[in-house]
Amino acid sequence: MGFGGLALNALLASDNGEAGRHGVLDRPHFAPRAKRVIYLFMSGGPSHLDLLDYKPVLNQRNGEQLPDSVRGGQRLTGMSGNQSSIPLVGSPFKFSQHGPAGAWFSELLPHTASIAEDLCVLRGMHTEAINHGPGVTYFQTGSQIAGRPSMGAWLSYGLGQENQNLPSFVVLITKDKGGQPIGTHLWGSGFLPAKHQGVLFRASADPVLYLRNPAGVADASRRRMLDRLAELHRHQYEGTPDAEILSRIDHYEMAYRMQGSIPEATDFSDEPAHVLASYGPDVDKPGSFAANCLQARRLVERGVPFVQLYHQGWDQHGGLPKGLPRQCLETDQPAAALVKDLKQRGLLDETLVIWGGEFGRTNYCQGKIQDNFGRDHHPRCFSMWMAGGGVKAGAVHGETCDFGYNIVKGGVHIHDFQATVLHLLGIDHERLTYKFQGRRYRLTDIHGELVPEILA
Repeated sequence: MGFGGLALNALLASDNGEAGRHGVLDRPHFAPRAKRVIYLFMSGGPSHLDLLDYKPVLNQRNGEQLPDSVRGGQRLTGMSGNQSSIPLVGSPFKFSQHGPAGAWFSELLPHTASIAEDLCVLRGMHTEAINHGPGVTYFQTGSQIAGRPSMGAWLSYGLGQENQNLPSFVVLITKDKGGQPIGTHLWGSGFLPAKHQGVLFRASADPVLYLRNPAGVADASRRRMLDRLAELHRHQYEGTPDAEILSRIDHYEMAYRMQGSIPEATDFSDEPAHVLASYGPDVDKPGSFAANCLQARRLVERGVPFVQLYHQGWDQHGGLPKGLPRQCLETDQPAAALVKDLKQRGLLDETLVIWGGEFGRTNYCQGKIQDNFGRDHHPRCFSMWMAGGGVKAGAVHGETCDFGYNIVKGGVHIHDFQATVLHLLGIDHERLTYKFQGRRYRLTDIHGELVPEILA
């Protein structure tokens, strides 16, 4: 029957009912509001108090000690927990209100403020993770311990591929950024079949390693080689029915198809000048956040369901007044341009855009108060924003106390956030599971509640 029959039979025989080009779900559990996700992850923990959560009380009480009644005995990190003094420090940046909900935006985010009517700002995010590694892993996999499948892998497993010539899950990392390390476990497939892991696109002439044919190898020769290799793998599978063998067949075939699709998807030469200009001056620098945002739009436009961007450098334990503006200069315009570009093309309604990090920053100064101060990690409350894909536009959900230290209403835990993202994609988070080592796992573990207040 040829290679096609071999591959189809192999995929139909895979574990957990997974079938061919579709995911394990024959169809979504209910009508999806979003078909695609672009997740802009700001690694390091952006300061909500200097960007999206205006707290004038901190400026009024600058230098005073954090009241015990506000702290409530909550643990601090080892970086500031031994300080003899934990003085409150106000934001050095001006804030103004924008959009129908009067959301507050820092002067560092003028472009983001310009799309306030499209954003749903979440001010009540919270997590148990207090350090970066567990914090980022928690958001991406639903567990603070590495090894679980990532969100993109879960969606690939559940919904499958829309475009068989492109991966279902692509990862883009801003080039040459320092900060907390970004590990492959963040886009790994964990115990799911390996074909669901994210594909990292590099900032080079070869976005995917080893995709091109070696020198002297013609396309027809490569096709014959893959056909014979598939036959050998199929023979191996008949004797040793290991799902990884099937994933290997699928990876080889995907790589072959991507030889034609990847160069076209990563070539910006057909983008109009005004679109390139809207993403800012860094868009012509491969691997910049601006270039990655434009790349993300091109990928979802071509049917990639989940695109994950990472931008490091938000861990301002010191030097915040100088470091935070640099971070925003790199990200503010491209992120806003992405939302505007999707909207102009009629894609925003079906594309969920997410912006945020793993936790927030403290309302007190790490170390002594100085002009170029810093803030420590703060998991008790922080801010994110979402746009498109069925979320309520021009809205603010959640509220923190006057000190920006505790949530007073509208709290959203990481698992609640994950459950809501899956809901927007038409998935009941309790019903997308995978049996592993005698237990059924899911992205939200045994937790998670839908946040209906942020749905349009």
